[in-house]
Amino acid sequence: MKKIFYILLIGVLTLNWGCDDDAFLNRPPTNILTDAQIWNSEEQVLSVLGDLYNRYVDIATFKTINDIPGWTTIGDFNEAFWSEAGRYNAFQNSGWDVRSWAAWDYGYIREMNLFIQKCTAAEKLDPGVKARFLAEARFLRASYYFELVKRMGGVPLILEPLTYDFSGDPSYLQHPRAKESEIYDFVISEAEAIKADLPANVGEKSRATRAAALAMEARAALYAASIAKYGTNTPSVALPGGEVGIPASMAQGYYTKALAAAKAIIDGSVGAYALYTKKPDLSENFASIFYDKANNPEVIFVEDYKLQSGKVHYFTGWNQPRYGAEEEEGGRINPSLNFVEAFEKLDNTFAPIPTVNAAGTPVYYDNQVDIFAGRDARLAGTVMLPGTTFKGRAVDIWAGFQLGNGTVVSGDDRGAQKTLPGKTVPEQVVGFDGPIDGFEFTAQTGFYLRKYLDPVVGSGQRGVNSEVWLVRYRFAEVLLNAAEAAFHLGQLPVAAEYMNIVRARAGLVTPLKAADINFDRIVHERRVELAFEGHYLYDMKRWRIAHQIMDGNAISQAELSKDLGKATKRNTQPYGLWSYKIYNPGSPTNGKWIYKVTKLSRVTGADRFQLGNYYSYISDDVVNNNPKIVRNPNH
Repeated sequence: MKKIFYILLIGVLTLNWGCDDDAFLNRPPTNILTDAQIWNSEEQVLSVLGDLYNRYVDIATFKTINDIPGWTTIGDFNEAFWSEAGRYNAFQNSGWDVRSWAAWDYGYIREMNLFIQKCTAAEKLDPGVKARFLAEARFLRASYYFELVKRMGGVPLILEPLTYDFSGDPSYLQHPRAKESEIYDFVISEAEAIKADLPANVGEKSRATRAAALAMEARAALYAASIAKYGTNTPSVALPGGEVGIPASMAQGYYTKALAAAKAIIDGSVGAYALYTKKPDLSENFASIFYDKANNPEVIFVEDYKLQSGKVHYFTGWNQPRYGAEEEEGGRINPSLNFVEAFEKLDNTFAPIPTVNAAGTPVYYDNQVDIFAGRDARLAGTVMLPGTTFKGRAVDIWAGFQLGNGTVVSGDDRGAQKTLPGKTVPEQVVGFDGPIDGFEFTAQTGFYLRKYLDPVVGSGQRGVNSEVWLVRYRFAEVLLNAAEAAFHLGQLPVAAEYMNIVRARAGLVTPLKAADINFDRIVHERRVELAFEGHYLYDMKRWRIAHQIMDGNAISQAELSKDLGKATKRNTQPYGLWSYKIYNPGSPTNGKWIYKVTKLSRVTGADRFQLGNYYSYISDDVVNNNPKIVRNPNH
C-alpha cells in the first residue's frame, strides 16, 4: 500500500514540476472579448450598439421597459385614474415633488462617448458600415441629451469619455451646465450631421434612420422654440446664465428649423411615410397603428419586442379588461371623463357627453355605446368604451339597475347578484368590469384603456406576454409638429393643411380653414392624437401652461364640461361616467341605458403644478461632487 502511495506522490510532484505556473495562471479569459475582437468584427460592434439602444429606451421610460409606455405615468395628470389601491394616494395630495421626472446618467453618456471614440479608431470595419454605426451612436447620444434637457434644462455637454487620473484633483472632470439653448442646438446639429449616414429605409423601425433623425430634430427644435416664445409668461422659471430659459428672439429660428425638418419627412425625401389607413373601421384603424407591424407606413422609430427573442412586456396584462382575461388580470388604467369629453363631434364642435337634455332630464339610449356616437374616431381607438368588445368578448362595464322610482340596485363585488323587485331569482346587477367605487382593477371611471393593448389572445398571459412595440416617432406627430411650427411662423394655410390630414383619418372630414387655426386648436389636436404616448407633460411644460391647467383647485361637476377645447382648461381631478340599465317593467324606457357623471371617493386632492416642477431637481450628490453646477430655479 505504501509503495502505491509513493508512486502516486512522485507522479503528482513530477506533474507539478512540469507545469508553467505563469502560463497556467495567466491564461486569457474565455468569457470576455478583447477590444481587438470587438472592434474588428461588425457583428460584435453591432451587439455593443444594440446594448446602447436598449439602455436608451430603458432610461427614456424611467426604468419601465417592461410596462410600455409606462403605465404608472399615464394616470399622473388626470387624463386617467389608476385603478390600483396602492396608487390611490396620488389622488389625495396636491401635486408633485420637484424631484419628479429627473434624469442624470452620465455613465451612459460616457459609454456612448467611448463607443464613438473606439469605433472612430477601428480600422478594419467597412467604411459604410462604420459610418452608420457612428451615426447611430450619435443619434442615441443626442436623443439622451434631449431627454435630459426636457427634464433638467441645460446640462454639462460632455462629448469625450472622461477618465479620472487618481491625482486627488478631480476639478478637470467638473464641467458647468451648458445653456438650455446650447443643448437644443447640439441635438439639432447632430441630427443634421448624421442624417446622410443613416439609411432612408421605411421598413427599418428599431434602428435609427434618416427619418428618425429628422423627427428628433423637428421635435427638439419645436420644444426649444416653444420655450423661447412662451417662457416670457413665466419669467421666474429662468436662470441668469441661460441654463434655464431661452431668449424670445430665438423662437422664430427654431420654428423654422422644426418646419424644415418635418417637411423633409412629409415630402417623402427620406422615404414614403404616410398615415396608417388599412382598416375601414376608423377607430380600430387608429388602435392598429400600435400593434400592426406589417408594412406600417406611419411608424418611424420604435422599441420592438419579439416573443422569439424573449423580449416581451406585460402592458396588456396589466391593463386589459379584467373580466374573462387570461389569469383574470388587468384593469389598471381608467381614462377619465375629462379626457373623453375632449374628443370633438364630427362637425368640428366641442360638446359634453349628452347624459341629460336641456331640461335636465336623463337621455335614454338603446345601446350603451350610442352615447358616444358621432365623435372623433380616435376616442374609441384610444379608450375602451362600455358596450364595445375586446379579444372577441363584450366589455362588461355597467354600474347597476335604476328602478322607476330612481333607486339604484347594484353590488359591491364584480358581477354581484340581487333579486330585483317583482322577481324571485337573483341576477347580475353590476358589471364584471365594474364600475365599483374603490374596487381596484375595475373600470372605476367607466372606461378602460384601448391604445397599446394587444388584441392577440394570450398577450395578457404571464409567460407569453405581448410583442406590441413602443412607438417613439410616428408620421402623425411629424405632421402636427409641422402644423404647430407653421402656425407660429404665420403660415396658417400650411398649418391647416397638415392638421386636416391628421383629422380626416379620424373621420373629421370637414376641413379646418386657415382662420380656424389658433393655439387652442394646436393644443387640442396633440392631446387627442398623441394621448398616452409621453407627450402631454412635456407639451404643457414647453408651452408654460401646466401651472394653469393644474392649479391645485378642485373641479366641480358644472365646471367639468365647460370650455372644452380650450388649451388652459383646468384639469386637476379625474371624473368618471357610469352607465345604468333601466328596470321599470311596463315603461317605454325599460331596458334602456342612462349615464351619470361621478367623482370617485378616492379623489380627495387636486393637482397643483408648481413653478418648480417645470425643471426637475438636480440631486445633492451631483451638486456636492461638482460645485460648478447651479441649481434650477424655484428649488
